Amino acid sequence: MSLRFSVLASGSTGNGVLVANERVKLLVDAGLSAKKMEQLMQERGVSPSELQAILVTHEHSDHIKGVGALARKYDLPVYANEKTWREMERTVGELPEPQRKVLRTGEELWFDGLRVESYGISHDAAEPVGYCFEENGVKLSLATDLGYVSSKVMEKIHDSDVLVLEANHDVDMLRMGRYPWNIKRRILGDKGHLSNEAAGEALCELLSGRTKRVYLAHLSRDHNLMDLARMTVDQLLEQRGVYRTNRVRLMDTYYDRPTEWDSVAAE
Repeated sequence: MSLRFSVLASGSTGNGVLVANERVKLLVDAGLSAKKMEQLMQERGVSPSELQAILVTHEHSDHIKGVGALARKYDLPVYANEKTWREMERTVGELPEPQRKVLRTGEELWFDGLRVESYGISHDAAEPVGYCFEENGVKLSLATDLGYVSSKVMEKIHDSDVLVLEANHDVDMLRMGRYPWNIKRRILGDKGHLSNEAAGEALCELLSGRTKRVYLAHLSRDHNLMDLARMTVDQLLEQRGVYRTNRVRLMDTYYDRPTEWDSVAAE
């Protein structure tokens, strides 16, 4: 048995991650239109009709745009905490009560042997969360849309075999960019987004011999480049001596196409 995932899309234009094993397929967020989400899943050989559920991290449109349409079309349960449900009801639209599932932050779900746990993060949303997935001793963690990596977040994700971590912006590119200062301040704040440097600093503390791959995610199309994000994080890990104990691989994500299937396995 193996735990697999594909980052279907990642960035301010829309987000979604497909997590699966031999029996279960879950979608975390659906931030593009239902039609586009269907297309991205089909590129990975999955029909939305095969999904067991949609899990929502928070109510921003780049994470929930297609949630309602997909849930109605394929009769899918949608999981989110109460505050997120209140904020996203207008966008998601009417759903039958059996499809509206409340998952309190910090609670866990089980889908046929696959354990799912939500954990609180810091972002300018009602009650944003990340998710950890575990099966047969292996662990995948998703940590994007967070202003900083708190000690509690560190505790939740530190022992991941594979990690999807935000590297949203280069600080200098953002400061010199076209955004108004109030938006820049929000992005740079504790409830904004992780910079490349912040992602690297967090990984210097997080990484142990267990983590094999880190996917750098939710990159800004205006204030970042994949090569720059990878180089910044790589240099920090090299300078701090992390590579002497853990030669983790840094992986790309894309705003317009899915990553290849990745199997999360213990050594």
